[in-house]
Amino acid sequence: MHAKTRIGKKSPTDVLDGYQVIVDGDFWDQLQKKDVHLLCNRTLFRPHSAGQLLFEFLGQAVMVDMGNRCLKHPDGSDWEKNDDPLLELVTVLYLNNVSDLHPMGTDIVGVKDLKEGHFFRGPHALQTDALLKRYGHDANAFRQAAEYLQGQAVEMADAAYRLHPFPRVPLYYLLWEADEEFTAQITVLFDRSIEKTLAADAIWALVNRVSAELLKKTQG
Repeated sequence: MHAKTRIGKKSPTDVLDGYQVIVDGDFWDQLQKKDVHLLCNRTLFRPHSAGQLLFEFLGQAVMVDMGNRCLKHPDGSDWEKNDDPLLELVTVLYLNNVSDLHPMGTDIVGVKDLKEGHFFRGPHALQTDALLKRYGHDANAFRQAAEYLQGQAVEMADAAYRLHPFPRVPLYYLLWEADEEFTAQITVLFDRSIEKTLAADAIWALVNRVSAELLKKTQG
C-alpha cells in the first residue's frame, strides 16, 4: 500500500482554469529524506549535483532541486527556478510515492478501469473540450503538437501518441477526427502502473498539465 496525499487539501489544481496551486512544505520535507540514487533507478530520472535530479517533461529538461525545494529549467549555461507549481506538485508526489520498478506497456487502461475510476466523474472528468475544439477537425495539427512534445505515434484511433511527462509514466492521447457522421473524440489512456504512484486527483492534475502543453505547442 502506498501513502498518497490528496491534492485538493489546500487549493484547486485546475491549471486550465488558471487556479493557483500551493505545494505543501511537508511534501518537500519527505522528499529530502529519499535516497537520490534509488529514486533514479526507479524513475529513470538522472542524478545531477547533490540533492538534484534531472528528467524530461515532454522533451523539456527539468531539474528537481531538493535543497532549494523547487523545479528549475535550463537558462543558457545555468538553471533558473521554474514557476510551474502544478508540475512541481505532481513531480514531488510522484517521487515520494514511487517505491518499486513497475513493468510498463503490458496493461493500458482508461480512467474507468483504474481502481479510483469513480473519481473521474462530473467536475473531475478529464478535460478534453479545449483539445477537441482545437484539434477535432485538424488531426495533422494534433500530430504536430504531439511530435513537438516528443510524442511517439501509436497505432490507435485516427491519430494517437504516447507522451512522457515522466520517463516511466506514459500518457496515451487518442484522437478520432470529426467527419460527416461522427463528432470528434479524444480519449486519454494510462499504463496501469500509474496508480501505484499517483492518486486519482494527481492523475487528473497531470493530464491537465499535459493537455495544456498540447494546446500551446502546435507548430505552424
